[in-house]
Amino acid sequence: MSKTTTHMDAVDRAIINRIQSDFPIASRPYRKIARELQLEEKDVIARLQRLKQEGIIRRIGGNFSPEKVGFVSTLCAAKVPAEKIEQFTKIVNAYPGVTHNYQRENTYNIWFTFICPSMDEIERNLKAIAQISGVSDILNLPATHVFKIKAQFDV
Repeated sequence: MSKTTTHMDAVDRAIINRIQSDFPIASRPYRKIARELQLEEKDVIARLQRLKQEGIIRRIGGNFSPEKVGFVSTLCAAKVPAEKIEQFTKIVNAYPGVTHNYQRENTYNIWFTFICPSMDEIERNLKAIAQISGVSDILNLPATHVFKIKAQFDV
Protein backbone atom coordinates (compact mmCIF):
# COMPACT_ATOMS: atom_id res chain seq x y z
CA MET A 1 0.00 0.00 0.00
CA SER A 2 1.26 3.48 -0.76
CA LYS A 3 2.00 5.95 1.98
CA THR A 4 -0.99 8.18 1.16
CA THR A 5 -3.59 5.44 1.57
CA THR A 6 -2.26 4.40 5.00
CA HIS A 7 -3.63 7.67 6.46
CA MET A 8 -7.23 6.89 5.51
CA ASP A 9 -9.67 5.04 7.70
CA ALA A 10 -13.24 3.92 6.99
CA VAL A 11 -14.64 7.35 7.91
CA ASP A 12 -12.23 9.13 5.54
CA ARG A 13 -13.27 6.74 2.77
CA ALA A 14 -16.97 7.32 3.46
CA ILE A 15 -16.48 11.10 3.27
CA ILE A 16 -14.51 10.86 0.02
CA ASN A 17 -17.11 8.58 -1.51
CA ARG A 18 -19.88 10.99 -0.47
CA ILE A 19 -18.34 14.21 -1.82
CA GLN A 20 -17.39 12.98 -5.29
CA SER A 21 -20.81 13.47 -6.84
CA ASP A 22 -23.89 15.48 -5.93
CA PHE A 23 -22.07 17.77 -3.51
CA PRO A 24 -24.76 19.51 -1.43
CA ILE A 25 -25.80 22.96 -2.59
CA ALA A 26 -26.50 24.33 0.87
CA SER A 27 -25.34 27.10 3.15
CA ARG A 28 -23.60 24.44 5.27
CA PRO A 29 -22.81 21.52 2.96
CA TYR A 30 -20.41 19.88 5.40
CA ARG A 31 -23.08 19.82 8.09
CA LYS A 32 -25.42 18.06 5.64
CA ILE A 33 -22.71 15.51 4.79
CA ALA A 34 -21.93 15.04 8.49
CA ARG A 35 -25.57 14.33 9.30
CA GLU A 36 -25.84 11.80 6.46
CA LEU A 37 -22.74 10.01 7.75
CA GLN A 38 -23.64 10.39 11.44
CA LEU A 39 -20.63 12.61 12.12
CA GLU A 40 -20.00 16.11 13.43
CA GLU A 41 -19.58 18.95 10.92
CA LYS A 42 -16.25 20.02 12.45
CA ASP A 43 -14.92 16.46 12.09
CA VAL A 44 -15.85 16.30 8.40
CA ILE A 45 -14.11 19.63 7.79
CA ALA A 46 -11.01 18.63 9.78
CA ARG A 47 -10.72 15.31 7.95
CA LEU A 48 -11.07 16.97 4.54
CA GLN A 49 -8.43 19.55 5.47
CA ARG A 50 -6.04 16.77 6.52
CA LEU A 51 -6.72 14.73 3.38
CA LYS A 52 -6.01 17.82 1.26
CA GLN A 53 -2.79 18.56 3.16
CA GLU A 54 -1.68 14.96 2.64
CA GLY A 55 -2.34 15.21 -1.10
CA ILE A 56 -5.07 12.57 -1.12
CA ILE A 57 -7.63 15.19 -2.16
CA ARG A 58 -6.37 17.51 -4.88
CA ARG A 59 -9.28 19.94 -4.87
CA ILE A 60 -12.94 20.32 -4.02
CA GLY A 61 -14.85 22.35 -6.56
CA GLY A 62 -17.44 22.37 -9.25
CA ASN A 63 -17.09 21.03 -12.74
CA PHE A 64 -19.04 22.61 -15.54
CA SER A 65 -19.64 21.80 -19.19
CA PRO A 66 -17.71 24.51 -21.04
CA GLU A 67 -20.05 24.53 -24.03
CA LYS A 68 -23.11 25.08 -21.82
CA VAL A 69 -21.64 28.31 -20.43
CA GLY A 70 -20.40 29.61 -23.78
CA PHE A 71 -16.81 28.34 -23.63
CA VAL A 72 -14.84 25.87 -25.73
CA SER A 73 -12.33 23.28 -24.60
CA THR A 74 -9.58 21.34 -26.24
CA LEU A 75 -6.98 18.71 -25.46
CA CYS A 76 -3.42 19.70 -26.29
CA ALA A 77 -0.33 17.57 -26.74
CA ALA A 78 3.20 18.94 -26.90
CA LYS A 79 6.52 17.43 -27.87
CA VAL A 80 8.80 18.82 -25.15
CA PRO A 81 12.51 18.00 -24.78
CA ALA A 82 13.29 16.54 -21.34
CA GLU A 83 15.37 19.54 -20.32
CA LYS A 84 12.44 21.91 -21.03
CA ILE A 85 9.62 19.99 -19.32
CA GLU A 86 9.71 21.89 -16.03
CA GLN A 87 9.87 25.30 -17.73
CA PHE A 88 7.18 24.37 -20.27
CA THR A 89 4.71 23.10 -17.67
CA LYS A 90 5.19 26.24 -15.54
CA ILE A 91 4.38 28.39 -18.58
CA VAL A 92 1.32 26.30 -19.49
CA ASN A 93 0.04 26.19 -15.90
CA ALA A 94 0.18 30.00 -15.68
CA TYR A 95 -2.83 30.20 -18.03
CA PRO A 96 -6.11 30.22 -16.08
CA GLY A 97 -7.88 28.15 -18.75
CA VAL A 98 -5.57 25.17 -18.26
CA THR A 99 -7.43 22.71 -16.08
CA HIS A 100 -4.79 20.02 -15.78
CA ASN A 101 -1.49 19.00 -17.25
CA TYR A 102 0.28 15.65 -17.23
CA GLN A 103 3.32 13.88 -18.62
CA ARG A 104 3.19 10.72 -20.73
CA GLU A 105 5.81 8.37 -22.07
CA ASN A 106 5.25 9.28 -25.71
CA THR A 107 6.75 11.48 -28.40
CA TYR A 108 4.06 13.95 -27.42
CA ASN A 109 4.95 13.82 -23.75
CA ILE A 110 3.06 16.76 -22.18
CA TRP A 111 -0.75 16.82 -22.41
CA PHE A 112 -3.10 19.47 -21.06
CA THR A 113 -6.65 20.66 -21.39
CA PHE A 114 -7.48 24.26 -22.20
CA ILE A 115 -10.81 26.04 -21.73
CA CYS A 116 -11.44 29.56 -23.09
CA PRO A 117 -14.30 31.71 -24.37
CA SER A 118 -13.30 30.94 -27.99
CA MET A 119 -11.10 28.66 -30.06
CA ASP A 120 -9.38 31.79 -31.40
CA GLU A 121 -8.27 32.63 -27.85
CA ILE A 122 -6.98 29.09 -27.32
CA GLU A 123 -5.01 29.28 -30.58
CA ARG A 124 -3.55 32.69 -29.61
CA ASN A 125 -2.55 31.28 -26.22
CA LEU A 126 -0.94 28.21 -27.79
CA LYS A 127 1.09 30.46 -30.11
CA ALA A 128 2.18 32.54 -27.11
CA ILE A 129 3.14 29.39 -25.17
CA ALA A 130 5.19 28.22 -28.15
CA GLN A 131 6.92 31.57 -28.46
CA ILE A 132 7.68 31.92 -24.73
CA SER A 133 8.77 28.30 -24.22
CA GLY A 134 10.55 27.65 -27.48
CA VAL A 135 8.41 24.51 -27.92
CA SER A 136 6.62 24.82 -31.24
CA ASP A 137 5.25 21.29 -31.72
CA ILE A 138 1.93 21.63 -29.87
CA LEU A 139 -1.17 19.85 -31.16
CA ASN A 140 -4.62 21.34 -30.65
CA LEU A 141 -7.08 18.43 -30.51
CA PRO A 142 -10.62 19.76 -29.98
CA ALA A 143 -13.31 17.17 -29.42
CA THR A 144 -15.75 16.58 -32.24
CA HIS A 145 -18.25 14.91 -29.89
CA VAL A 146 -18.22 14.50 -26.11
CA PHE A 147 -19.18 11.17 -24.56
CA LYS A 148 -19.36 12.10 -20.89
CA ILE A 149 -19.44 9.47 -18.20
CA LYS A 150 -19.81 9.87 -14.47
CA ALA A 151 -16.45 9.32 -12.78
CA GLN A 152 -17.15 8.04 -9.27
CA PHE A 153 -14.47 6.00 -7.55
CA ASP A 154 -15.33 3.98 -4.46
CA VAL A 155 -12.36 4.18 -2.11
